[in-house]
Amino acid sequence: MNVYSDSSHSALKYFKNTEVNIQNLLIMMGDFNIHNNLWDLLFPHHSSISDDLLIITNSFNLELSNSTNQVPTKYSDNRHNSNSVIDLMFLCNSSSKLDNHLIYPDWQLSSDHVPLTIVVFITEEHINSRKCSIIKDSKEELAFIKNLTSSIRYINTSNMSDTTSLNRAFMLRPQALRVG
Repeated sequence: MNVYSDSSHSALKYFKNTEVNIQNLLIMMGDFNIHNNLWDLLFPHHSSISDDLLIITNSFNLELSNSTNQVPTKYSDNRHNSNSVIDLMFLCNSSSKLDNHLIYPDWQLSSDHVPLTIVVFITEEHINSRKCSIIKDSKEELAFIKNLTSSIRYINTSNMSDTTSLNRAFMLRPQALRVG
């Protein structure tokens, strides 16, 4: 997920004030516009807004990634402001395959920000599957539709409050989804 949080921290406020349920997130990165000595060793202060960011990312099962090369991510265009680290990357806690990221100051081009990069290894996985089909307007299709509609009719929906209870309800009547 790529995040841009403006100087008013709108994205963080959204995450904090909205019940956001994001699962299986591997990487979250972006311009968070938060100066903090936790990730910028040259910045002298700790910001309370960074605590909110860390609580939010922890709720997504992410932790702050330390770049392999500790360099600024935003370069100032005037002498009065110093270069800083406000672009951050958070990686999935439980993934042993993700490692620290790299920052490439030479790739800055016309932006005042530099890219953060990470190598994500993707392994080829073969998933056995088979395709079943029913001939349109056949007796098998009519029987399948009849079985499916009768099974759906008797699903107890009174306590479906999340995807787990929805999946559980459908697991009780799996025969409705089988093809003869």
